[in-house]
Amino acid sequence: MSIFNQEKSTAAAAYMLRLRGGRMSYLKLIKLLYLSDREALNRWGFNITTDRYVSMEHGPVVSNTYDLMISDDVQHEFWAQYITPPLGNYEIALKSDAIPEGQLSRAEERLLSEIYGTFGTWNRWKLRDYTHTLPEWKDPGHSSVPISVREILKAQDCSEEEIVDVLSDLSSAEKADCLLGGR
Repeated sequence: MSIFNQEKSTAAAAYMLRLRGGRMSYLKLIKLLYLSDREALNRWGFNITTDRYVSMEHGPVVSNTYDLMISDDVQHEFWAQYITPPLGNYEIALKSDAIPEGQLSRAEERLLSEIYGTFGTWNRWKLRDYTHTLPEWKDPGHSSVPISVREILKAQDCSEEEIVDVLSDLSSAEKADCLLGGR
């Protein structure tokens, strides 16, 4: 998996928030982002958020993005330019209608819109319940368990050859990030 890119993840979250009118529960948002990444991995062999995944009590989570949502850490300065800290009722909101420019490709925006079109009208609990049916999710109780890209692809009936190719490409991208100074 490539190095986490806070700017790209922020752009994806802001894009989803804008589709929803600027505000939503962060449980719903992390599910929509997870489903977007899951589909991107299946279609293209890379994810949108550059995140890592874990199973938590309420289903699969984009882990670093979740940390951005619930934290006031100054290291999350880029996120904080666009998205509020948690508000009442476990929601977050865009600070304005602006989203980070130049982070998402048109194809990524179309996929985010597609996932929102399919699941955006679902409430957070229905979405949570749906993600509990995904084969890669394992109930960790009150803890968390990593979900590998291999598990996500296998759950979507990718062949072993396809999985190996994706993992190789992701590893190469991570090495390139490191050589070029990371993000």
